[in-house]
This record gives sequence, C-alpha cells and structure tokens, in this order.
Amino acid sequence: MASWRKLGLIAGGGEMPVLLAEHCADSGKPYFVARVAPFADAPELEAHPGAEHDLGQMGARISSLREAGCDALVMIGRVPRVDFSTLQWDEGGRAMIPALAAAAPQGDDALLRALLSEHEKQGFRMIGAEEAMAELLAQPGAWGAHVAAPHMRDLSHAAKIAGAIGGMDIGQGAVVCAGLVLAVEAQEGTDAMLRRVAQLPADIRGAPDARRGVLVKRPKPTQERRIDLPVIGVRTIQGAAAAGLAGVAVEAGGALVARREEVIAAADEAGMFVYGFSRAEVEQS
Repeated sequence: MASWRKLGLIAGGGEMPVLLAEHCADSGKPYFVARVAPFADAPELEAHPGAEHDLGQMGARISSLREAGCDALVMIGRVPRVDFSTLQWDEGGRAMIPALAAAAPQGDDALLRALLSEHEKQGFRMIGAEEAMAELLAQPGAWGAHVAAPHMRDLSHAAKIAGAIGGMDIGQGAVVCAGLVLAVEAQEGTDAMLRRVAQLPADIRGAPDARRGVLVKRPKPTQERRIDLPVIGVRTIQGAAAAGLAGVAVEAGGALVARREEVIAAADEAGMFVYGFSRAEVEQS
C-alpha cells in the first residue's frame, strides 16, 4: 500500500517517465506529471494529467504539484546539466540558487542531493521510482536465454571499474573486453559510449558473429538512490549489440529497467546475455 495520497512525477526525457505515468494510470493511483521543458520530449506524456514548466521555473512547478494535491514526488527521466546563467528563473527557483550553486562544483551527486533537499523543504516526500513501481528494479541472475558465466571475468572487472569511476562521481558504466578496458562513461552517457566502442579496431572488441566484452552499469558507491539510478532499455541492448558485446550487466537492485520483457527479447535475438549481479559476486572474483 502506497504511503502517500497522490504522486507527482517530475518528468525529464526518455521513456521512464512514460512507463511510470502509464503504471499509475493503469493501477488507478492518483498522480500528476510535471513535465520539465524542453527535456520531457515524449509526446505520450501530454495524455496524462499534468503541467509543463521550464527547468528554472521551480516555483511554478512546485505550486502546480501542490495545487494538484501531491504529497510525494519522484524525479524521473533525463535532464542534462545546464549553465544556471542560461535559465529563466522564477521567484521560487531563485530561492534555490544558493543551495544548487554551492553543490554544483562538488559533482552531479551533490547537485542532485541539493535538489532533493530543496523539494523536501517544500513539504514533499521524495521517493525513488522503484518505490512507486517495483517492476522497474533490476532483478538478480540471468534474464534471458544466454548465460553470463563465460564472461564473468570481464563482467567483474567492468563492475570494479564502474565502481571506481563512480566513487569519483564520473559515471556509472564501463566496457571491458578480454580484460581490456574499452571505455568508461562520463557526461556523454551510455549510448554515446557504446558508439565509441563500436568504432574501435575490430581486433580489440567483439563482433556480431563472435561476441566478446561486457557493458556494466551500477550506482555510484555513495549515490543518492532516490534519483539517477542507472537505466537500461532496448536501446542499450541495441547499442551493445552494434559494438559486438557479449552482454550487458547491471547491479541487481541498483538499476532501473525500461520494458524488461522487450529488453530480454532484444538480447535473445542478438545472442547476448543480460545479467543482474550482486556486489558479492564481483567483489569476490
């Protein structure tokens, strides 16, 4: 049973906000979608009850959520880091600038924590997307027809690399093939990282007819898990397939999965594994 009366979705880009809005609608849970323009670009969101405001219109967004009767909020979807000086701030947004500006130089995680705190000060309960929709959370073990066992050494190495860069607030993903680190994720995101891997020399990566290498995504060690958990979807599988990788792995309970059954079907068709690993698995190897 949900411990809130009405859920507010602060929605950025990608399909995750759509999935959560559709889940709320299908389950009959009261909800309201606060679309962050221009990043909430999925046209399907316009069919749901809500309103749209620019990123800097924090006050107007909070007022619309409060007037809609929301007592809990979830921040979901992609919103890139922007130069604060380029935003049109309203009065409520300007009140948040000191806290956000102080946190921004400390890295993405500090900035997100400050953003959550500012909304909590407004009286809202901030929750993670998986609390509103448990089906989004990555489950342990192999998900499809193909197994990760032959690739566990690369998987473990990539997980440790992802943990290391996450500890420095750099990114959440890494690609390893035959022990060689092919790429780490920074501000460009997973899709762009996979495109870089696909352009590497064929002798150091896999190919569709001889798949090698693993993409791993996991949370940063000190990450605020109510926001910005790693996400994979069908596009992730397609990018990994184009790069010749053997599979994709995420930390079980530490990543969100968009349309899990479609992800499994895409991986099975490409001859790839998808795996939810535990911390113990990678730390002991």
